[in-house]
Amino acid sequence: MRLLAELTAELWQRPWRSSLVWPLIIINLAGSGYGYYWYRLQLAETPALLWPVVPDSPLATTFFALALLAVAVGFRPGLLTALACATCIKYGLWAVGVITHSWVSGVPFTLTEGMLWASHCGMAVQGFIFLRRCSLPAWAVLGAGLWMTFNDYMDYLRGYHPYLYMAGQETFAMLLAAGLTVLAAALLIRSWVCNHLPVN
Repeated sequence: MRLLAELTAELWQRPWRSSLVWPLIIINLAGSGYGYYWYRLQLAETPALLWPVVPDSPLATTFFALALLAVAVGFRPGLLTALACATCIKYGLWAVGVITHSWVSGVPFTLTEGMLWASHCGMAVQGFIFLRRCSLPAWAVLGAGLWMTFNDYMDYLRGYHPYLYMAGQETFAMLLAAGLTVLAAALLIRSWVCNHLPVN
């Protein structure tokens, strides 16, 4: 228990430390692989050109793993890091919200959805922790915001959103996604402002 507390404190204070980054790369790549498998039927029904707008959560964790890998080998990819943190926060919270909404609406609890709920909580938490320690250029913040807005457009105005957990859930999912785009963009802007304010 003490070791877990120490690791949590270290992750909060110094998330980019290599001893923490490599396990997270492996975890995120494994989660991404399972996520793409989860979306296999929807991807099979979608033109290949549009695949990037379908598996929202696996793409977010792929961004995250690649951003961590780039930093681990000495690069500072601004746009990739902004996308990684923002989309993990957005789609982590989106999945938690949509799954919780389905349970509250009477959909029976299953272990699979319970595990998805917990793993997506982890996505959001890791995105937030790492974003706190990011110094992002303004163009990367703008690029991530535009990507999330475009993805919402493709998901809910063009009909490529992930399969939902119950009939009639689309309006809730759309409003939640739009709200979380605003939240994630606000967190990106806050991170940029905090890292560019003059020091007195």
